[in-house]
Amino acid sequence: MIRPVTLEDAAAVCGIYNYYVENTTATFDEDAVPVPAMESRIKAVTAKYPWLVYEEAGEVLGYAYIHPWHERSAYRFTAEDSIYLMHGKTGLGMGTALLARLLEETWKQDVHALMSAITVPNDASTALHEKFGFKQAGCFAQVGYKFGRRLDVGYWELIRLCR
Repeated sequence: MIRPVTLEDAAAVCGIYNYYVENTTATFDEDAVPVPAMESRIKAVTAKYPWLVYEEAGEVLGYAYIHPWHERSAYRFTAEDSIYLMHGKTGLGMGTALLARLLEETWKQDVHALMSAITVPNDASTALHEKFGFKQAGCFAQVGYKFGRRLDVGYWELIRLCR
């Protein structure tokens, strides 16, 4: 089941996210996020934008949300997506289901362009976004540094054609 996030999901969301913080370059956070900080993130995002969780048998297995791409006012019609699935639960269709529903909710917002920043290479995330029509818009070389490595970040974009 896909449903809106609640503050009660913060611990489960932290469990999913902190795996990626501590073990991967999918996020550039380098320190685990505590539950109160995640609660604050949830409050900030859901004040304006959708944040969804994928739940099965009472367990949160993944989540997706959009947030402002940049803070300057001229970017007010552009958002960025984030999608995370529980480690070991990828490739089961949850990412596809989450992104499909997130796009439905996104287009209800006043969003014209949706961006996705992906540390490259990341074939699974790239394929997921391209399945929904995202096109690569650029790549920034060596803009991240984590685990002793310089990392490239690609940007994919999806432009809303119908208003």
